[in-house]
Amino acid sequence: MAMKTLSGSCSSDLSSLFRGAFYVTRTRFTSPEEVFSCRGIGFSTDSCVHESFNSRVDPSKLLSAEKKEAKSLLSLFLMQQGLSKAAAARTINKSDHFIDHLISRLHSAHKSRYLVGRELTTLEIRDTLNPYLQSLLKEHGNFMADLAKNFSKAPIEEKPALPVCQSHSSLDSKKPEAVSHVSAPSQAADPCPQLSYLLELGMDLEQIKLATRKYPSFANYSSERKIKPLVEFLLDLGVAKSEIPKILVQRPHLCGRSISGKIIPIMLYLEDMGVDKKQWAKVIFRSPGLLSLSRQKVQAVVNFLLELGLSGDSIGRVLTRYPRTVSYSVEDNLRPTAEYFKSLGVNVAIVVHRFPASLWLSIEGNLKPVTKFFYERGFSVEDIGTMVSRLPNLYALSLTGSLIPKWEFFLTMGYSKSELVKFPQYFSYSLEQRIRPRFALVKDLGLTIGLDCMLVRSHCGFEKVLKMKRKNMLADELSSHTESK
Repeated sequence: MAMKTLSGSCSSDLSSLFRGAFYVTRTRFTSPEEVFSCRGIGFSTDSCVHESFNSRVDPSKLLSAEKKEAKSLLSLFLMQQGLSKAAAARTINKSDHFIDHLISRLHSAHKSRYLVGRELTTLEIRDTLNPYLQSLLKEHGNFMADLAKNFSKAPIEEKPALPVCQSHSSLDSKKPEAVSHVSAPSQAADPCPQLSYLLELGMDLEQIKLATRKYPSFANYSSERKIKPLVEFLLDLGVAKSEIPKILVQRPHLCGRSISGKIIPIMLYLEDMGVDKKQWAKVIFRSPGLLSLSRQKVQAVVNFLLELGLSGDSIGRVLTRYPRTVSYSVEDNLRPTAEYFKSLGVNVAIVVHRFPASLWLSIEGNLKPVTKFFYERGFSVEDIGTMVSRLPNLYALSLTGSLIPKWEFFLTMGYSKSELVKFPQYFSYSLEQRIRPRFALVKDLGLTIGLDCMLVRSHCGFEKVLKMKRKNMLADELSSHTESK
């Protein structure tokens, strides 16, 4: 049966693309920091896009040079997400297949340039790959390093994006945009079993293409022997059918894991570590990648949490409510963040118990900017540590969207900064829906109320406080007036 791909055909022999062509000299950058700046090393923009033709270039050397620059770009990208330089380097060393994937995208995007004998400049490589990395970041978030390291070993250009039989005109009518690259030479055959089953399951063609791009082997999985058994297993655990498509898009490789040999053993081990077996449906939906982890990986994180001082019950709570925690590297992510909190005098065990996601935060992207924000406004390191202990998710709040506007409004309220140290929860409330309107009522009545008293109570409770405070204020005024007579 003839097969097509959803992503279109591509050349099976890259060397033929370059055979006989001439290429442009490109400035070679040796560190990721140099990728984004020509001026920083003494070149102008014009010199970076110089287009004079050079002598014939060996395609293998060209490919090697492109891989080197792709690695530099990826290394810098990972460091911008919070990885240390050493951690980024270790990730790059384990990401050969992902680098090959980046190069294939580069060749696909600029095929015509190669055919006319034009080698891409460093800036052109950056402008092609960086937006793609940003799109992956939006989808995978903190799992970018894992995606790069665990990318399929299957060559992207030779794997079909999805097996499609010779015809499925009904699909063309339902999803014209998604199937625009799929040819349908015959109107007699039905859709392939894999495609039919996935669509029946609730996935659309864009989701199927996305899952296949992430993990090309997904295109070859049998619906009866691979996909359907996993789906039925998840349904038996209580996962809603409507949630299955998202899980398959996030972790298509789970279809290739043995349920009895791999998935169930890690689930039993996690239950021993405290995961609530009644909550598996929620746990898996929050972090389907948990089912692909090794026992050693989970044990390393559990040992680290014990080292921080968390009890067994607390660890069980973390693993159940925040399963993504075990997907992070202890040495590259969790320990450096914990050490940063300790430098502020914070009891890390308490912070992690109340807000486990604090361990996921980037030191450069989250912790240091927020610390600097408060320090520049006159708060001591001890003050900041106290605030974090009382509001563990303080560092997860947006500077521009939350902290700055609420701080600026706080300056108009007449409170001292010590009020924020005592009640940093002020920053967790909505400025427009709670802080501003409640303060307006307090001000109109001429009352003085602590931040906690003003914000913590429900609407009815707040009204009762206002009435009581108003009554006491009037009684005091009457008493003072009587005494003056």
